[in-house]
Order: sequence, then C-alpha cells, then structure tokens
Amino acid sequence: MNEYLNVIRNNYANFTGRARRREYWMFALINTIIVTVLSIPVYGAAIGMAMQSDTGAAPSAGLTGTTLIFAVLMVIYALAVMVPSIAVTVRRLHDAGFSGWLYLLNFIGLSIVVLVLCVLDSKPGSNKWGPNPKGVTDGTPAPAQNW
Repeated sequence: MNEYLNVIRNNYANFTGRARRREYWMFALINTIIVTVLSIPVYGAAIGMAMQSDTGAAPSAGLTGTTLIFAVLMVIYALAVMVPSIAVTVRRLHDAGFSGWLYLLNFIGLSIVVLVLCVLDSKPGSNKWGPNPKGVTDGTPAPAQNW
C-alpha cells in the first residue's frame, strides 16, 4: 500500500528516474482492486438490463442512483490515476534499461511487449535515468546484515 501511496503522493507526474518492480506491481495490484470494486455495481446493472431486454420484460428505469454514483466514481478515479499510471510505467521501463517512449507501444496494440519489459529485472548500477533504486552497483545484491 505504501508503494501505491508513494506513486500518488510523491511521484504523481514524475516521468524521470527509475521505479522498482515492487513499486510498479504494487501500484498495478491496488489500482486493479480499486477499479474492480468500483465496477461491480456498474457491471451488475448492465447485466441486469441485458437480461431484462432478452426476456422481453418491461425495461426498468436503467441505471439506479447507486450505480450511477459508482459509474461517476469509476470515471473520476480513472482520470485521476491516468497520469501516475503512465509515469510509474515509464519509470519502470527506465529501471529495466529501456526508453520510456516504448510506452507508446500500448497505443498500437503491443501492450504485451510493454508488460514483458516491465517484468524484467533492474539493470545493475546507474544508467542514464539515475542510480539503481535497489542500491545494487555491480550486479550482485548487498549482503544481508546480521543483527
């Protein structure tokens, strides 16, 4: 949850630097959970209306007040997290050693390529987008501390 809040609060529109896999995937996980929870009433109402039209029943009033509220919340949330979502993906591509411009592959139907690049491990040491956020300099992680 801290990674999600860090992306929203501290790196809202930060397209420079690097983002670890943990930061990227925790943001993606929590974002998916929030969108799923917000969409349940909307999809439920849509399915209900489709079932009524298939059975020939009289159409209901359509979207109820609660469903409409969830639909509006879902749109507002999607617009609010669009910029940080793109930013964290660009920083994740930087961390893997790729240009953030590869994010544009999403717009031509090559989202799987961007996903695979986001799965790759960080490039050890510094690169042109900054130092390694893991603190790894030579490709081997720092030894564990004995407490």
